[in-house]
Amino acid sequence: MIDLRNNLLILAVYIIDLLRRYSAIYTKRGAIMTKPVITFRYLFDPFCGWCYASAPALATLADIWGEKLHMMPSGLFTNAGACAVAAIADHAWRNDQRIERLTGQVFSKAYERDVLGNSQGVFDSGNATRALIALGRINSALESRFLHSVQVARYVAGRDTTLAQEVATVAVKIAAEAGIRLDEAEFARSLVSDAGWETETQKRISSSNKLMQRLSVSGVPLLVMTVDGVDHLIHGEALYGGASALNSAIDTILSSSNAISN
Repeated sequence: MIDLRNNLLILAVYIIDLLRRYSAIYTKRGAIMTKPVITFRYLFDPFCGWCYASAPALATLADIWGEKLHMMPSGLFTNAGACAVAAIADHAWRNDQRIERLTGQVFSKAYERDVLGNSQGVFDSGNATRALIALGRINSALESRFLHSVQVARYVAGRDTTLAQEVATVAVKIAAEAGIRLDEAEFARSLVSDAGWETETQKRISSSNKLMQRLSVSGVPLLVMTVDGVDHLIHGEALYGGASALNSAIDTILSSSNAISN
């Protein structure tokens, strides 16, 4: 009787240990697998036309994956990458027209006239990048929303989003939609004078550049999907083809990762 009790006790301890060790697993199609650890890092620049082309895919990603999405500005058109509008306007417009034909994303005549047609303008995404980082300090979910809104302000409404005031107007609106009140004038001043914002922005850009160097890539947009520590690159049509193309790419990666793990 004592031996039976001892055996039952040992069995109970064993079962409890199994339940503890495998509490994070689930069954799918009859196969037992560990739930993968997934993160997404989106490499972009606010003034990159092809990044605007991937906006529908990014919106889907943000809706579905939420906090697993990390926005990684590359600094493509900031610091040494900034230039006079006159030096890039013709090339930018030709490229923008190609993007519109391929994806349907709108590049308006107001943008051509008031942004690219500004002979004294500067092609510098610094203020837009700093605003994104500043909003992210409040709520990281605001970053992707702001990016799309500042893209629309530039490419559709034809507003010069190089200017701190224009960027602040967009940022304050995005914050208000989330129930957060910001002072527009103060936000605009901070974009050009807050050393903390600049330091944090450069730190994020540096992290993005280190990631790109490690992956031996140079262009944006690029989505890095990491599954259980393994990086997978999503780019091109998978980003420009909207929600369905992106979801298909993600499903393919997950299926491949599950096959390998099993």
